[in-house]
Amino acid sequence: MTADYHLFINQVKRKTGIDLALYKEAQMKRRLESLRDKRGFGSFELYYQAMSKDQSMFNEFLERMTINVSEFYRNKKRWEVLEEKILPRLLKENTRLKLWSAACSTGEEPYTLAMVMASFMPLSHVSILATDLDKEILKRAKIGLYTDRSLKEVPKDVLSSHFMKEPMGYKVVDEVKRTVNFKQQNLLSDTFASQYDLIICRNVMIYFTEEAKHKLYQKFSNALRPGGVLFVGSTEQIFHAEKYGFETEDTFFYKKKEETSS
Repeated sequence: MTADYHLFINQVKRKTGIDLALYKEAQMKRRLESLRDKRGFGSFELYYQAMSKDQSMFNEFLERMTINVSEFYRNKKRWEVLEEKILPRLLKENTRLKLWSAACSTGEEPYTLAMVMASFMPLSHVSILATDLDKEILKRAKIGLYTDRSLKEVPKDVLSSHFMKEPMGYKVVDEVKRTVNFKQQNLLSDTFASQYDLIICRNVMIYFTEEAKHKLYQKFSNALRPGGVLFVGSTEQIFHAEKYGFETEDTFFYKKKEETSS
């Protein structure tokens, strides 16, 4: 790691609490070098000085370092497993589920979860926490307006019942939007609530170092109730899941083991 980049990540950590050292260095450094060069700075030191004085440049930096690629029903077969196998079991154990979409990006994932939950109960009984590091992305998520590209996997009946056609795309109906509470959160440094029935965290762990992944898996395990489920992305299989108190319930679904009385 160059001294210039090392100083930059330390400055960012002091200013924001975000520890870039916990992201895979090659990917993150390449992404930020591209942004720095685009802005015409010859070093990270000069770039940091400039963005410290320019809020729009700082917001651009935050957007670039977070990963905001999402769509509704991403990897649709996994959502079918959630609807047909995982949720029925969870709902047998608790009729009102505690649900969390972590690293929710522009909102497609928590809104998809709400639409799936609508097949089990009135949406007035559904409450989902959705968190992300990027405040600007969360503002977009709250608006709930999406282009056709995000909607290619949405079933036609869901599209007609849970979206409104607008000139610029499709907007999630208010009944669905009301189920989701968006909040800013740093997964790596913030503390988590507990007793969740389902945590969805997909397609973000691949950007973290092994040390950061280990820390996060343990935090997610601690945040779940026994029998609760962590749903991860299709490139994010947890090796040695038992280390974190998990067992595989289905591919990419990890159930927190029930506590056994001695």
